[in-house]
Amino acid sequence: MTDLRLMALDAEDLQIISAHCQDAVMKTKDLMFEPQAGRFVLQVNRFVWEDRARQGKWAFFQRRIRQRRRAVLHFDRVVRVQQQGVAAGSSDEVLDLLAIAFHETDAPSGTVELVFAGNATIRLEVECIEAQLTDLGAAWSTDSEPNHYLTNPAAKL
Repeated sequence: MTDLRLMALDAEDLQIISAHCQDAVMKTKDLMFEPQAGRFVLQVNRFVWEDRARQGKWAFFQRRIRQRRRAVLHFDRVVRVQQQGVAAGSSDEVLDLLAIAFHETDAPSGTVELVFAGNATIRLEVECIEAQLTDLGAAWSTDSEPNHYLTNPAAKL
């Protein structure tokens, strides 16, 4: 499999990046806002959902592929960052990214919302959507697979 390199310039593109970042985990020390550059950076360990999709109709008979990859997701043209439910000063707190959404305010500006498990949220006030997701290296095996059915029986993946 080749490394992912995705760019988002509108809300539809951002939904694709969100799907690839669903269940990415990171520590709070792996989040960085660079105000002078207008950049917000997340270093994440993302679950490789795209390998699961490739298993096809015979997936029942195959060994389940469970992998994670180190990746960097960054947003440019960020004006302001707000967080809620993220422990301040706790650099080892682990965050589980559930989704990324965009709420337009005055086109093309708006708010990018990073929604994490445990009701944590980071909001990025942006001039426009400019995001990039880049894998940094090889994947590694993991024994566990994110399963939202365990916490929400209505959500079956």
